[in-house]
Amino acid sequence: MLTILGITGPIFLLIAIGFAAVRLGLLTRAEMRPLGVFVINVALPALLFKAMSARALGELVSGHLLAVYTAGSLLAAGIVLAVSGFARGRGLQAGAVHALGASMSNSAFIGYPIAHQVFGPVAGSALAVYALVEGLVMMPLLLTLAEVAGSGAQRWTTVLREILRRLTRNPFILAMSAGVAWTATGLTMPLPLAKAIDMLSVASAPVALFCIGGTLAGLSLRGMLGDIAFIVGGKLLLHPLCVFALLWAFPGSDRQLASAALLNAAMPMLSIYPLLSQKFGHEGVSAAALVAATSASFVTISALLWGLGIG
Repeated sequence: MLTILGITGPIFLLIAIGFAAVRLGLLTRAEMRPLGVFVINVALPALLFKAMSARALGELVSGHLLAVYTAGSLLAAGIVLAVSGFARGRGLQAGAVHALGASMSNSAFIGYPIAHQVFGPVAGSALAVYALVEGLVMMPLLLTLAEVAGSGAQRWTTVLREILRRLTRNPFILAMSAGVAWTATGLTMPLPLAKAIDMLSVASAPVALFCIGGTLAGLSLRGMLGDIAFIVGGKLLLHPLCVFALLWAFPGSDRQLASAALLNAAMPMLSIYPLLSQKFGHEGVSAAALVAATSASFVTISALLWGLGIG
């Protein structure tokens, strides 16, 4: 148990420090945004570039992990969509927004810092897989579904084309592509450049966690308890269960990668979830669900680490 607390404790302590910094007036929530931009556009891309450029071409992405994590995430999203529509009587757009929160983990800001402590360098390569699944499959699919459900003015092909156009400018995708390209050249990276990238990579986790805490400060959990519980349950329980079921049905050779995938699926939803939901008028419940899931994940993640035999 002490080992588990040693892993999760620093993570949530950094989140708490960020939360306290905003609540005490040392920084404002608005000032968290530049920190988040730095992490998303600079630090994490550096981490992904490092992970992709440091491995042989044949080892860059685990095909089994990619297939299982994609299938598990799609299964979780499909179940949430079905329950939202048939059992809870919600529209397709609301179901798509709920599915977005239940099937996309905060792989970068919370998942990676925890996985890095548990699995070491493997965490960086696994993060590349999650970024591909979330950036190229889950986000375009569910945002397109929400867009089409809410507007008859645009064809789904037009909406999807616009989302894919934005993905070509995504810093995660660009960083991974650059890492693969560098690996293909077979060149040794100049030492100053390698050290600079390494320094940026190291900065990604603590700054990201601090930013998460500051962003959560001031959000309210009042109202919408049913939707909040539904989304949080889908994210912290259903998503990892779906990934576990796929891993059990289609076991791979690398047990460490399988454990990493299961752990990542158990993370709370991505921190930009309320921003993605804002266009559809669901930012309130999304922000509240983000707060609740991030808080509850301290318990669920600790329980999962214990179940995996860590600590």
